[in-house]
Amino acid sequence: MAWKIPLFKMYWDEMDISAVSTAIRSGMNWAVGQEVSQFENELASYTGSKYCTTYNSGTSALHALLLASGIGKGDEVIVPSFTFIATANSPLFVGAKPVFADIEEETFGLDPEDVLEKITPKTKVIMPIHYGGCPCKIREMRDIAEDKGLLLIEDTAEAFGAKIGNQMVGTFGDAAMLSFCQNKIITTGEGGAIVTDDREIHEKLKLIRSHGRLETCDYFSSTELFDYISLGYNFRMSNLTASLGIAQLRKADQIITMRRALHKLYMKKLQSCSDEITENTIPADYRHAYQLFSIRAKNRDNLMKHLAAAGIMTKIYFPPVHTTHFYKNVLKYNCDLPVTMRVFSDVVSLPFYPGMPETDVDFVVDTIKEFYQVE
Repeated sequence: MAWKIPLFKMYWDEMDISAVSTAIRSGMNWAVGQEVSQFENELASYTGSKYCTTYNSGTSALHALLLASGIGKGDEVIVPSFTFIATANSPLFVGAKPVFADIEEETFGLDPEDVLEKITPKTKVIMPIHYGGCPCKIREMRDIAEDKGLLLIEDTAEAFGAKIGNQMVGTFGDAAMLSFCQNKIITTGEGGAIVTDDREIHEKLKLIRSHGRLETCDYFSSTELFDYISLGYNFRMSNLTASLGIAQLRKADQIITMRRALHKLYMKKLQSCSDEITENTIPADYRHAYQLFSIRAKNRDNLMKHLAAAGIMTKIYFPPVHTTHFYKNVLKYNCDLPVTMRVFSDVVSLPFYPGMPETDVDFVVDTIKEFYQVE
């Protein structure tokens, strides 16, 4: 369907076009090249991490990180059900079991109290997400992980550039996954990365992403014979993709500023709908990056139909993983997650992207007001 107002658009400029064009015109190193290393170095610097390893997707990155961390058969990984399915699937990739804990209603992140309830002798990892660009209660998660001797892996797919105080999300745990899929804060179309301060994990991650090959230089530009010292995959990010990533990263703070301003504009215009529409209230020292603009709306399903009839796209992020066919009917999950289900029942994401014209915001808001019959 051709939406009059889509849910999102990528933010790009001539710097992006120039960066990719330069890489293409080189006629060399489209798969592997210096831009990959440069992007990794700049990502590490931006996030405040020692090491960064890029991947062809955030899903591949999570898969590789669990492998590098030695997670496997018989292990349990605590995850939210209120997330994109890759968070829960990644433990399955390595033979481990995802264990769903409930969320809390302030940030839509894992509830520390329920996480404590779900820890067993088989638990090896706590893997929270930062929903829609909002930091979860990651400091509490860090305290639990340290107290219980567990790994803390942050799924930071939606929260690139979000902060608590002066500390970037993705640096509170042992490692974090970043995603650069097309609707993320910065995007390379598809792509992902792992940031960590653990050199041993970083070295394992490099082997896993490239067939287990021990590389001392660029494979495609060398006559050297390389050895394969472990099982690995083809999870590499291309040099073309990294070129776009570098250009996008240069705009990251500008993009986040624009997103935060757009959120403020939306909320000002939606004030008269405050009895029908609410959003979560986050702690004062949190910097929300607003990858999504998700609200909780009364009569949500009919509101979405009303907006769709006007050509306005909306979407529910996320259908709880434990309710999907695969988890419910194939894996036989039967979970009691009351807060997750309550939030899922009324949450909806509205059109939201940097550069969204105020006239489009007005159209969305006016259509919402029309539905709720408010001025």
